Amino acid sequence: MAIPARPAPDPAVGAIGTSRTGARRRLGQRGWRDAVAGWLFVTPFLAAYLLFLVTPFLRGIWISLHDWNLLAVAINPDAARFVGARNYTRMLWGDGIVWTLDHQWGMRLAGLVAIALIAWWWHRGVIGRGTALAAIGAGLLLFGLLLGLNPADDGRWGDRRFWPIVGNTLTFVALTVPSVTLLGLALALGLNRDDRTSAVLRTAFFLSQVLSVTVVTLIWQLTFSPRQGMLGHAARSLGLDPIQWITNVELAMPAIVIATVWWSLGFAMILFLAGLQEIPAERYEAARLDGAGLWSIIRFITLPALSRTTTLVIVLQIILHFQVFGQSHLITRGGPNDATQVLVRYIYQTGFRNSELGYASALAVVLFLFMLVFAMLQLRVSRGDD
Repeated sequence: MAIPARPAPDPAVGAIGTSRTGARRRLGQRGWRDAVAGWLFVTPFLAAYLLFLVTPFLRGIWISLHDWNLLAVAINPDAARFVGARNYTRMLWGDGIVWTLDHQWGMRLAGLVAIALIAWWWHRGVIGRGTALAAIGAGLLLFGLLLGLNPADDGRWGDRRFWPIVGNTLTFVALTVPSVTLLGLALALGLNRDDRTSAVLRTAFFLSQVLSVTVVTLIWQLTFSPRQGMLGHAARSLGLDPIQWITNVELAMPAIVIATVWWSLGFAMILFLAGLQEIPAERYEAARLDGAGLWSIIRFITLPALSRTTTLVIVLQIILHFQVFGQSHLITRGGPNDATQVLVRYIYQTGFRNSELGYASALAVVLFLFMLVFAMLQLRVSRGDD
């Protein structure tokens, strides 16, 4: 039986296969070269980021786990003593905390009565089983255990200055962030025009942003001065007594807030202006043709289109204003009576005046967590709105 001859390969098909293989090889080489080039471009940034940001941050966490006296360690590097989470318990928990049965017995007795009432409601079917069990468990934890904890004779609850200072910082952020955001948006809406007057006003409002914190605080120290300041002269010209802004416990924090809003307003305005100029003009024309008024246009076109810009402004302001230092340090020195003492200034005093670098590092880690939580909450809320 004759074996059929194998057909000769088609030169054209062989050439196509060879060309495809070569093309794939060239594409692979090009992709590898592009990847190497990309890593070479980002390597300087990554190196600087790791060297100047990540490494100090990790070093700060390590220092926060030590009893680290700045002067002692400068002389003897072995003077640092590892204490674990003691700096954090000193800050958030306290020293010498004990549990006693008779501590706050009145509140605990009232809580036990409330637990019995909840159990009776559950038995009568007034509330569901899950709600009752959750309420009873929370009541036993609070009234049976937590209210029995108290500092012994030589102990104390946490750092006496920490929580009031946290409250001052949160108050400052709560006053400045909405003010800067709303006023920056209002200015951007008012100055989003193509004329010379708007250009001059935009420049004037942004000029405060380029000033250093030292110059800003000097300007507002003179402004708030009851003798030399503009506000004091205006009050005297009206026959009134000048307001003691800086030395008044109730007015010292608003004074710092006013100075900070004035300083930060230009940056927020510029970001909002950039967002406004990205909105297509056709949307506004269509809305006007449909008879929409000014408020309807702002509400249904401008604000939704600026949602990402608003998120950016708020997150940046949260991060910046949690780190406030210069205004408190230079205008009021943290006073009067710690009314304007903020976390960063407290960290500075603890680390460099008291030489407690370990405790100052623990405070800095907690400040970072505060900023991270609030920024993530804002991003989460904005994502839900989108």
